[in-house]
Amino acid sequence: MTESDLPEQLRIRREKRDSLIARGVEAYPVQVPRTSTLKDIRERFKDLATDTPSGVTESVAGRIIFKRDTGKLCFAMVREGDGTELQVMLSLDKVGETQLEAWKADVDIGDIVSVTGEVITSKRGELSILANSYVIASKSLRPLPNEHNPLNEETRVRMRYVDLIVRPEARETARVRPQVLKSLRSTFDKAGFIEVETPMLQVMHGGAAARPFKTFSNAYDMDLFLRIAPELFLKRCVVGGIEKVFEINRNFRNEGADSSHSPEFAMLEMYWAYADWQNMKELTRELVQNAAMAVFGSHKVMHHDGRESDLSGSWREVDFYGAISEKVGTEVTPHTKFEELKSIAHNIGLKVDPKWIHGKLAEEIFEFVYKDQLNQPTFVMGYPVDTSPLVREHRERKGIAEKWDLYIDGFELATGYSELIDPVIQRERLVEQAKLGAKGDLEAMQVDEDFLRAMEHGMPPMGGVGMGIDRLLMALTGLGIRETILFPLVKPEEH
Repeated sequence: MTESDLPEQLRIRREKRDSLIARGVEAYPVQVPRTSTLKDIRERFKDLATDTPSGVTESVAGRIIFKRDTGKLCFAMVREGDGTELQVMLSLDKVGETQLEAWKADVDIGDIVSVTGEVITSKRGELSILANSYVIASKSLRPLPNEHNPLNEETRVRMRYVDLIVRPEARETARVRPQVLKSLRSTFDKAGFIEVETPMLQVMHGGAAARPFKTFSNAYDMDLFLRIAPELFLKRCVVGGIEKVFEINRNFRNEGADSSHSPEFAMLEMYWAYADWQNMKELTRELVQNAAMAVFGSHKVMHHDGRESDLSGSWREVDFYGAISEKVGTEVTPHTKFEELKSIAHNIGLKVDPKWIHGKLAEEIFEFVYKDQLNQPTFVMGYPVDTSPLVREHRERKGIAEKWDLYIDGFELATGYSELIDPVIQRERLVEQAKLGAKGDLEAMQVDEDFLRAMEHGMPPMGGVGMGIDRLLMALTGLGIRETILFPLVKPEEH
């Protein structure tokens, strides 16, 4: 758009910028005076009596979020990145008429400024900087949203930088993630786990049932995939003797986006030699509870809407096939005929995809009939073996994998396994997956010969877990996935 097309506020602010530069005033200087943070000022002078000068001069910087100009005295509230706010005051007798009028004319809400002056308390007891001078640190060319024109959810996601400026909740959510990651790493460190990084660009995708993103390497002249999971490389680590291993990093799945799914997301995967699905269950509960304690100081967490979620104590366990049987009123097992499952699906109003295999249909029925029972932390135990190609079959129950899913607040947070370590059976499972892929299953795995070769060198018994980091934040805060990811993928705006 041309200059004449700019909305009025943008045009006026652009003119102010141009005027500053024309007068030889830097609107975007390299550095500005800053001797202390606002947080430090608030801490050091918290006991300063009302209407008292401190005798201490400081330079502070922050974004103006409120501004009131009167004749001989101007007030503003500045805020720094952590949300700490401090009042600044400019008086005619301290800064002179030229600077005071320039402040009124040049400075807007949203500008970042540096103010130098004495730390005082006002007559109302407000801790303040009484300015001797000020400089603009960055001239804002766009107005901030206000209570009369707040950001809607879509704009908050698309313009997270503005969301962080105006909403304390956005800033707090951004700070929760590093607290959670620090807690996770601390728990792993105490348990003797080693953190590694494995490839995101892969010759062959695997480790999960998901549709991958495809790309091309000019240097190698070959197709590559963005990884859908780090599992197969982490298991290679265990073969090599890294017996307690984890990774926290990005996965990419070319599938739908909704309140609990994002095409790009942060994932934790961990593998523990000589452990099984029961050991992994306890470790996962410890990781989640320690993260809750790190953020809230309690295993009872407070969601953004004021609802409390209790993550304390031992967590409920339900049997996968038992839960289905309870809800549909007839016994369902891994050996229930496929046609009978289809009939159950028809009776409950579940539409069946013709590409679904036996276990997939059972899982869809479970989700359909039991999802509203999964708000409190619940381990769903014993999934179908034919949908778990990398998982050991249950040591006592044929057709069931030693696999659990952890649900909190109705969504799946983590999945745990006793891992399959027999390379012969693993090959058979991957060949079956490849056949499904040949029939059009876009989420089927491929036969990874190098992974099988690693297994053939001897893979110790082990347990494994995958847990979504973004979903862990959802469980702790009650937010949707697009709020827990700082910059989620969004479609470009149409101009």
